[in-house]
Amino acid sequence: MTRVLIALTSHAELGDTGRATGFYASEAAEPWGVFRDAGYQVDLVSVAGGRPPVDGRDDADPVQQRFFAEADLERTPTASDLTAADYDAIFFAGGHGTMWDFADAKELVALAAAIYEQGGVVAAVCHGPSALVGVTLSDGRPLVEGKNVAAFTNAEEHAVGLTTVVPFLLADALTARGAVHHPAADFTEQVVVDGRLVTGQNPASAQRAATEVSKLLG
Repeated sequence: MTRVLIALTSHAELGDTGRATGFYASEAAEPWGVFRDAGYQVDLVSVAGGRPPVDGRDDADPVQQRFFAEADLERTPTASDLTAADYDAIFFAGGHGTMWDFADAKELVALAAAIYEQGGVVAAVCHGPSALVGVTLSDGRPLVEGKNVAAFTNAEEHAVGLTTVVPFLLADALTARGAVHHPAADFTEQVVVDGRLVTGQNPASAQRAATEVSKLLG
């Protein structure tokens, strides 16, 4: 059976704003639904384990209703509990919390590198590509070096008023690691597939990003 891992942030504070953050609900729920409907086994992992913080939850949304009812969010493992050989793909869900913990989550980014190097798919959406800033392959090269990617844009960060709150600008950090960033209009669907790397720009891109992962998994 095809197995896919969805990675979630464990960071709950939006800088020093006093506001809460976490993983963005639709960016986990929609891919989870796509993968489950494809017949895959879908597991969750978080940076710190346990129950990860959630942002943007919509209890009226049927996709999210299913996700929160069926996904085991109470006892998510950490990357150190998992083995890359068990997974065909890893999908990094977004949410602003990822900006504080994904790139520096050494065991999680190492797990992603291992999945990629064994022929698996690595995917991320919105702020989830912050993990890709930290993914280095065994030859020392960044995974995103020379790769075409989408991610939450500088213009979108400005539009939500968080340019000076996040610890870095995601598009700039990916570019600094050698990626070629392809921004689309603010908050419109944008998914870029480059080999076995799939990235999406924002929440509107989550479902299609998961669909593209499914295509690669056959």
